[in-house]
Amino acid sequence: MQRFNLATLLVVLTTFTVSVFSNDTLANQSKPDLKGFAQLYFDRMTATQMPNADSAALESYLSLLTDDVGHSHLPWVKDDSRLPSGKADMRKGMTFYLGAHDKYEAELLDVFTFNDSAVAIRYKNYAKGIHPQNNQPIEYSQVMMEVLELEDGKVAVIRKYHE
Repeated sequence: MQRFNLATLLVVLTTFTVSVFSNDTLANQSKPDLKGFAQLYFDRMTATQMPNADSAALESYLSLLTDDVGHSHLPWVKDDSRLPSGKADMRKGMTFYLGAHDKYEAELLDVFTFNDSAVAIRYKNYAKGIHPQNNQPIEYSQVMMEVLELEDGKVAVIRKYHE
């Protein structure tokens, strides 16, 4: 009888241990990898600025955004309201500038995470090219911060700031 109790106890302890570790693993897997998402966002966003950027690069970037994404880019775009046409508006605006740079470089400097709902990226970029609207040469280098508010694993609001 004592062997049966010891064997039963070992089975119960083994089952309990596996259950606890499995639950911990599942809990860790359900947390979003915000730093990984930030890197993915940065890679796809910067791909849209490259000299060879095309609609495929743009759509890859836009796939990370909600359809009603809000966007501000101070001081030019101040209203970050979420509208049903948010992603379509970004597609239209970004398509106009695709391929405008002859040279583009970017370096991710910092990633900051906030709970499971926001991430901020700070990066430095350099661009040189011809402005598509006025055909004038452009060249700039700047440090940017983008605060990304997330909803259901996608970017719902983008706020861009210059250093």
